[in-house]
Amino acid sequence: MSNLQIDGDRLWQSLMDMAAIGATPAGGCNRQALTAEDGAGRELFRNWCEAAGCSVRVDAIGNMFARRAGANPNASAILIGSHLDTQPTGGKFDGVFGVLAGLEVIRTLNDHNVSTEAPIDLAVWTNEEGARFAPAMQGSGVWAGVFEIDDAYAATDKAGVTLETALRNLDQLGAEPAAPFASKAPTRYTSSRARSWRPRTNRLAWSLGCRASAGTT
Repeated sequence: MSNLQIDGDRLWQSLMDMAAIGATPAGGCNRQALTAEDGAGRELFRNWCEAAGCSVRVDAIGNMFARRAGANPNASAILIGSHLDTQPTGGKFDGVFGVLAGLEVIRTLNDHNVSTEAPIDLAVWTNEEGARFAPAMQGSGVWAGVFEIDDAYAATDKAGVTLETALRNLDQLGAEPAAPFASKAPTRYTSSRARSWRPRTNRLAWSLGCRASAGTT
C-alpha cells in the first residue's frame, strides 16, 4: 500500500476550532484541567471521534480513549495521543496537536477505507499540565501506576475543589479502571514551543503491526 496523505487543512481547522475554546486575548488558550473550558474541549473531541466512527470511553481518573476498531479485537491496540488541558497562558498546539494529529490519522484511514488488524486508541490524558491540580501528569501517572488514584482524587485547586469533585462536576469520572490495557507503539506528539505553525499535507507512513494486503493494514 502506498503512503497516504493527511488533509492538512482539516487538521488546521480542527486545531483552530479547539483553540477557540478558552481563547485568550494574546492568541493562546486557557483551558485548565477539568474547568468548564476543558469540559467543552472534551465534548468537542468526543463529538469528532464519534463522527469518525470511534467509540469513546472514560476511565476512573477521567482519561479519555477513542477507539477505532480493528479486524482483530483481541490484538493489542496502537496507542497515540496527548492532552487537551493547557496552562493559564498556554498555546494553541501543546498537547492538542498530539491529540488532533491522532484524530487526523483516523480520519485519513477512514477517507481511504483502510482497515487495520489492530485497534487504534486515541488518548486524552487528564491534568497533564498540572496548572490547576498538582502534580502534573496525574491522569497518565495513575494509569501507569506511578500515582495512587486516591492521592490524585484528593488533590485540590486554589479554591479547595478536589480533583475528584471536578471530575464529577463534568461527568468525567468514568467506570473503567484507570490502568493499562493491552497496547503497543505508544506515540505522543507535542509542540510546546510553536507560536506560528501550520501543518502541510505530509505523507504518512504508519506501522500498525500488521501486513498491508488488499486495502488492509
